[in-house]
Amino acid sequence: MLADKDRIFSNIYGLEDPFLKGAKKRGDWDGTKAILELGREEIVARVKASGLRGRGGAGFSTGMKWSFMPKEVSDRPHYLVINADEGEPGTCKDREIMRHDPHNLIEGALIASFAMGANAAYCYVRGEFFRETEALQRAVDEAYAAGLIGDSACKSGFKFDFYIHRGMGSYVCGEETALIESLEGKKGQPRLKPPFPANVGLYGAPTTVNNVESLAVAPEILRRGPEWFAGFGRPNNTGTKLFLISGHVNQPCLVEEEMSIPLKELIEKHAGGVRGGWDNLKGVIPGGASVPVLPKHLCEDVLMDFDSLREQQSGLGTAAVMVMDQSTDIVRAITRLSAFYKHESCGQCTPCREGTGWMWRMMKKMSAGKAQPGEIDMLEEVTRQIEGHTICALGDAAAWPIQGLIRHFRPELEKRIAEVKSGNSQAA
Repeated sequence: MLADKDRIFSNIYGLEDPFLKGAKKRGDWDGTKAILELGREEIVARVKASGLRGRGGAGFSTGMKWSFMPKEVSDRPHYLVINADEGEPGTCKDREIMRHDPHNLIEGALIASFAMGANAAYCYVRGEFFRETEALQRAVDEAYAAGLIGDSACKSGFKFDFYIHRGMGSYVCGEETALIESLEGKKGQPRLKPPFPANVGLYGAPTTVNNVESLAVAPEILRRGPEWFAGFGRPNNTGTKLFLISGHVNQPCLVEEEMSIPLKELIEKHAGGVRGGWDNLKGVIPGGASVPVLPKHLCEDVLMDFDSLREQQSGLGTAAVMVMDQSTDIVRAITRLSAFYKHESCGQCTPCREGTGWMWRMMKKMSAGKAQPGEIDMLEEVTRQIEGHTICALGDAAAWPIQGLIRHFRPELEKRIAEVKSGNSQAA
């Protein structure tokens, strides 16, 4: 279990003052000027050495992403865009950072912006996060007043401005190019890539989009050293991580733990175990609604990191662990997720626009037991036609939960269809 002294988010539960006085007491803004004096390349090298991978879901190397920005700042300014949209069902970690540890984020944004030659950061916050935006704005105002950001951030001579932009609650704006489009005042629809944002991003200028948690851990990595952060977890899956555990557990919670902790240990130590005991477990969605569900037998040994979950044909995603016990109608649960993705499709790509609606209607038939046995294979085939054939990953996110259901719970689909045919059904 991660020791308290190694926790980066020491106020994630809001038990102490979240603002500047409390943040400084906890060690935020300590030696920030000295970190900036390391220079751009050294900061990027240290973040790379720590092994930090993006905490928004994709898991791409954060240091590598920073290094893609042009080395020289030309007549086009560089921008940092912070993805605080957090629309993934089951996920609520970034909102807690903004509400209870906002100075972690602002300091991280300053360091990342300096490393990429960006003089401005735009934080795109999900529109429904009203109190979180208030807390973040107050922290930003404090940082300006204290000279920590502004014309000479931390007296370093580096000009840095932090702007907050409230989104309008569209899930697809969590995709980096759709977020940039929305930030520019356009309809939130993903762009074709290339060109990538590092070359042509916000207002056509070089831009890096980072998740809130990815940025918020950066100052502590640079204060304690990349070796400290890399000492947690397995190679290529290093550091600490915020895990969210919801659903059929005795104590739903948000907890910071080290990467690669076994899923079973995470649930039993921090969430009080599965409701009714481990043997009552049916399945777990380990990384937010867009990753495939895992059945109980795979949950026994799987580790909570990118590689271990990928080996089991699922993913770490946002590390939002949704636990389902034997009382769960898993077919209905996945149908509900299908309805969400159908609703949130931006309609730009034909496979996603038409496919998400078709999959949802088919899942409703499956849920009611009114499908034909052959339609299970047809449904899976359609998910394969959508996966990987759209501009952004929303098509994949809609397809994967259904693939996981068919892979691991096909007998439940077949049983429901057979029961309805024989007239013995309890299906709604």
